[in-house]
Amino acid sequence: MHIDVLTLFPEMISGVFNSSILKKAQDKNKFSYNLVNFREYADNKHKKVDDYPYGGGAGMVLTPQPVFDAVEAVTKDKAKKPRIILMCPQGEPYNQKKAEELAQEEHLMFICGHYEGYDERIRENLVTDEISIGDYVLTGGELGAMVVIDSVVRLLPDVLGNKESAPEDSFSSGLLEHPHYTRPADFRGMKVPDVLLSGDHAKIEAWRKRESLKRTYERRRELLDQQTLLEDEQEILNQIKK
Repeated sequence: MHIDVLTLFPEMISGVFNSSILKKAQDKNKFSYNLVNFREYADNKHKKVDDYPYGGGAGMVLTPQPVFDAVEAVTKDKAKKPRIILMCPQGEPYNQKKAEELAQEEHLMFICGHYEGYDERIRENLVTDEISIGDYVLTGGELGAMVVIDSVVRLLPDVLGNKESAPEDSFSSGLLEHPHYTRPADFRGMKVPDVLLSGDHAKIEAWRKRESLKRTYERRRELLDQQTLLEDEQEILNQIKK
């Protein structure tokens, strides 16, 4: 996978790409990236990339020219157009299913805006996806892009140390993940559940399934409405409800 990020503040992103799992993924040649400061493509003397909105109003709006020229420059030698993702509070709410979808792509491009918003022609003529990471507004799209990139790259084959880690994540199965414990078995009188120390894998799996259903029911009940449960899972859930 190759990832391009169009941003006015590449220094915000470079540190994330060169740390932790993302750095290890690059070392394994699982993905590459390119940070593009689209201010460099502004065709005016002062390299302005924003202007006042037509019709008046507060704030400044990103002009289309630098963004269009940057996208065209980055993709001019590409046989296939990338998925071009606009980070925007008006976009599709981001979730694990979308992360899994994007992880199948060979080339992703993120456009990170600033100021009041984008000229609508960017939205209408360049992008393939608009993504929001939540119902709140940030000062720019960089933090949102980093969230999406991290969640996508960790799904690429062999990026995580344990191949079972990603499929067992919260939301991958449609449910929240079960609780986890590690050593010591007794910490200040707080003990690990006996079943996890039993060595009985069938009992451990049953406990994890029950705890996953219980946690989802207690914390994110709406997720269960979107889930088709197996017969034994429905029976466990009925017990939990009682």
